[in-house]
Amino acid sequence: MESQLEEPWLRAYKDNKFFLIDGLLNQRENHTSALTVVERDHISLILQEFHDCPYRRHMSEDRTKERVASIAWWPKWEQELSEYISTC
Repeated sequence: MESQLEEPWLRAYKDNKFFLIDGLLNQRENHTSALTVVERDHISLILQEFHDCPYRRHMSEDRTKERVASIAWWPKWEQELSEYISTC
């Protein structure tokens, strides 16, 4: 049981880093901002929207990360985004 308290998700929950807004799970970034936690089923849509969308013109990995980081979060998002862009 003690070792479970060291899990990142449990620590984050205990530290009040996650909360609900209008039924959506959010991660607290600081006292004034929060990121929407993306459901696993929606990750591919987020990646497509922020990288493949015609008006974004396949932005660089850094620029895409910057955009995603401003509104969304999910576990290992940076790794998944890098893998997605590398197959583009």
